[in-house]
Amino acid sequence: MSRLNLHHMMGWITAAVVCHPHDLIAHVAERVHASRPAARKAVARLVEAGWLIKEGSTSRPVYRPGSFRQVVTSYPLQGLVEDVPWERDFMPNFVLPPQVQRMAQHVFNEILNNAIDHSGGTTVTVSLRQTPNHVQLLVSDDGRGLFDRIRESFAIDDAQHAMLELSKGKLTSLPDRHTGRGLFFSAQLADVFEVHANGSNFQRRGWDGGGWHCGKPLARQGTSVYASIALDTERTLDSVLNVWSTDRQGIAFDRTRVPLRLLLSTNTALDSRSQARRAASRLQQFSHARIDFSGVTDIGHSFADELFRVFAGQHPELELVAENMSPKVANLVHATISGQA
Repeated sequence: MSRLNLHHMMGWITAAVVCHPHDLIAHVAERVHASRPAARKAVARLVEAGWLIKEGSTSRPVYRPGSFRQVVTSYPLQGLVEDVPWERDFMPNFVLPPQVQRMAQHVFNEILNNAIDHSGGTTVTVSLRQTPNHVQLLVSDDGRGLFDRIRESFAIDDAQHAMLELSKGKLTSLPDRHTGRGLFFSAQLADVFEVHANGSNFQRRGWDGGGWHCGKPLARQGTSVYASIALDTERTLDSVLNVWSTDRQGIAFDRTRVPLRLLLSTNTALDSRSQARRAASRLQQFSHARIDFSGVTDIGHSFADELFRVFAGQHPELELVAENMSPKVANLVHATISGQA
């Protein structure tokens, strides 16, 4: 029966067992309008799958959440405040290592707040899932889409170029209310981070150097953001904040990375001064910028000159550091910086 579809039950069984450890069978039967035997069979299958743990006697069983946990809830965006769902609906149902819980709370609040303040939608659906190895967050709204909002606010029509600006940080369409830290640091905290909006998808995986890649988008309205954090990660919120602060105190956000891969398109090299100016856009807001050449096999003299001589000369207070260069790219960059190109 669809009413006892296990996949659907996984979205609410964790919260149900927390509230009904002694009468879970009766609660499930009532909730899905099923018989007691059908509810008992479904619960038994969830025990086998690791979603529930059964204790106590056969006649008086007691249930509690298993190694797999999930809560899925939808909210009207009007009047929603991001900390209430976390404290009321989600955190009571999960057991996470302290440093992971702190990071998960930060990402949860930042991404949900973005949906509230920026999406222009009516509804947001939040899913938090815990496995034996990870905690996974998915926040999906039904609004206009992140890249459409950036197009209107900053006249950036290309989704890849919009993602390039987002990946630098400090990009916000509401500067009186936001600093542009939320998406940047949420991505840095996660082992896997994905943004789906307006027919585009961009992914960041911590184990491949933290670069951004284009992926297959979801065919849906609005914006969906996915984040996954390993339960055994050595990262902490403070350690991540410190990386992007020159004084390593995690207060100032004055360091950034520019993933040049997001300037590339099919059969197009980084050859022009206009491409270099896109790469350098807003970098004067920082004191240190790492120019990431991952995935870039060739650049032109004009690109190198505009970025490493013209722009660098205009902003001597900004430290530009090129990284992940191929030998060919490195030769041209070093020649440009030394005045030999």
